[in-house]
Amino acid sequence: MLTRKYHPYGKKSQVINTCSNKYNFSWFDWFCLWYPPGWLVLFNRHWQHYHSDPDGWNWLEYILFIIPFGFYLALLIRWLRLGCRLPHPQEGEFDPNYQNAFREEILRPIVKYYFRGELQQIENLPLNETMIVAMNHAGMCFPWDFITLSYLLSEKCSGVVKPLANVSLFENPLMIWWLPRGWSQVLGGVRAELNDFEAAIKAGSIVLYAPEGLRGPEKGWIKRYQLQTFNLSFIQLSQRFQIPVLPVVCIGNENLHPFAFNFKKLQNFLRMPFLPLSPLMILLVIFPSMGVWAMRTRLRYFIQPLFDLKVDDGNLSRREAYSQAQDLREKMQGEITNILLVST
Repeated sequence: MLTRKYHPYGKKSQVINTCSNKYNFSWFDWFCLWYPPGWLVLFNRHWQHYHSDPDGWNWLEYILFIIPFGFYLALLIRWLRLGCRLPHPQEGEFDPNYQNAFREEILRPIVKYYFRGELQQIENLPLNETMIVAMNHAGMCFPWDFITLSYLLSEKCSGVVKPLANVSLFENPLMIWWLPRGWSQVLGGVRAELNDFEAAIKAGSIVLYAPEGLRGPEKGWIKRYQLQTFNLSFIQLSQRFQIPVLPVVCIGNENLHPFAFNFKKLQNFLRMPFLPLSPLMILLVIFPSMGVWAMRTRLRYFIQPLFDLKVDDGNLSRREAYSQAQDLREKMQGEITNILLVST
């Protein structure tokens, strides 16, 4: 398996063989895996193993991550070290080889042992199709429900799996300092913009889509099992490119950040996609590196039959697409209710 190393200013350097340069877990990595403030260390160390990143975090700053309030000092040290500027952009093109390396070397233990992700009703899963996977999104935190589903589908399907992500995941100031610039794109993240969505579908990818949009994580703990209004773009693109929609119901993602509610006024003031408030936010103030962490839970994904898109005259009007999107919402809401009734 081959991957490329990148210079920090977007120039590609030599191709390296990741089989002989595999990232091997040290005792420090295992410590970071089970110590919540250490997840950010793990992600950045793995990136730096495969990419040249002189603007990235260093060992002194990593140690500060795991000390109460140490992240703020680490941030100041890094900012001064970079000459009081932002980190330079990295190469932002999707790299399936690095995606595979990250999936096998970092995501595997997190998905298998921490989030305990599992696919159910696997008989409904098409194995060799380009498709849009529509899933309920919750948790008000780093999108671990989508990342876990991406990993599990990659084990079963032959296509490249790409999650659709809000633009803030790529451009938010916190993300720029937490993770390498370009990290999300290199791992296959698709910006939630129409052109990027279309490009991913045309490339034959399996695109993970949250029909609720930001209304999903914004609904918070009280409405955690109540699906919000679905967007209609995935119905329109399904019809335009003649690819199926696969509904997936996730149970357990509400526990990624329990008891949270959205502080909308402050969210709008700070221009954040959402701003959760909960008892856990006290820990985030003490350890800002915990921003990529989430509570341990069991993520169960119930795969539904392919959604039957009803098209009478070859073209869907906006009203018809909206109506079909809400029909799918009602079906998925019914499935969530049934699963919860059986579980109690």
